[in-house]
Amino acid sequence: MDFGLVLQTDPPAQRLVERMKRAERSGFTHGWTFDSVVLWQEPFVIYSQILAQTERLTVGTMVTNPSTRTWEVTASLFATLNSMYGNRTVCGIGRGDSAMRVAGRKPATLARIGEAMRVIKDLAEGREAEVDGTSLRIPWITDGSLPVWMGAYGPKALEMTGRQADGFILQLADPYLTEWMVKAVKDAAVAAGRDPADVTICVAAPAYVTEDDSPEALAHAREQCRWFGGMVGNHVADLVAKYGEHSDLVPEELTAYIKERQSYDYAHHGRSGNPDTTFVPDEIVDRFCLIGPADRHIAKLRQLRELGVDQFALYNMHDAVDATIDAYGTDVIPAVNT
Repeated sequence: MDFGLVLQTDPPAQRLVERMKRAERSGFTHGWTFDSVVLWQEPFVIYSQILAQTERLTVGTMVTNPSTRTWEVTASLFATLNSMYGNRTVCGIGRGDSAMRVAGRKPATLARIGEAMRVIKDLAEGREAEVDGTSLRIPWITDGSLPVWMGAYGPKALEMTGRQADGFILQLADPYLTEWMVKAVKDAAVAAGRDPADVTICVAAPAYVTEDDSPEALAHAREQCRWFGGMVGNHVADLVAKYGEHSDLVPEELTAYIKERQSYDYAHHGRSGNPDTTFVPDEIVDRFCLIGPADRHIAKLRQLRELGVDQFALYNMHDAVDATIDAYGTDVIPAVNT
């Protein structure tokens, strides 16, 4: 199993670069960041520094969207990094929850995401693609390679992921939901005539390693990770609005917990202590995240691997960032991969 580290591009940027270097030394293979350029710093500038100061780490967006930048700009950004540092990028893409809503815009439609994925990949790999009615090709690209991974929850998004994307990003680590959604993606790949093994499966979720499993330690870890249930809840609320509270198309294990959800202020997005996530129960934190001593993480990661997960991307937004990187490098990653 591969391991990725997910951070926000908070200033100072060099601190993020140092943490990505620390992650590479600890056995992580991927470094991911959010892409929401009002809330955080522009990630592509920082990727250049991460790639320059690491040897093997692959970097990517978790996730970008098809509307913040024009598609030729996104393709050229990735292709430039690949040209400089040797095809060490992944384009994670989704609807643009925070990036679009903070700017007063609606997240992208699935149709737009599907078209953008095709165009960005074609352009970044040196092929011709049509953008706004004009055929374009980036002439300086040679031997370009850009895997495009799609973030998805709902049935139509899962189908598109299996039919088109190189990888699937699932932002939660609940084994039941992981099994259900991975099956939907793999089935869609088969229906599209693809080898389902060609779709990389990435589960992304917060992890907090405690010294023991005392009630006090677990309670603190849950509070540090509760924000994640609120972030996922934004996407779940969109699904409920589209499909209703009770639908055969969306598991109730995913949708039931947002009944008490009210407002959401993106000023606290992705941060521990988010006041808009008090509706998230402990059960959801335990299901969606990895908390507790290292052996609990190891057991859950092995379970996820058995369900077809190729990479675990660790959201590291809490009060123990460096300690978590080190604990994974020392105790978790070696145990999972032996």
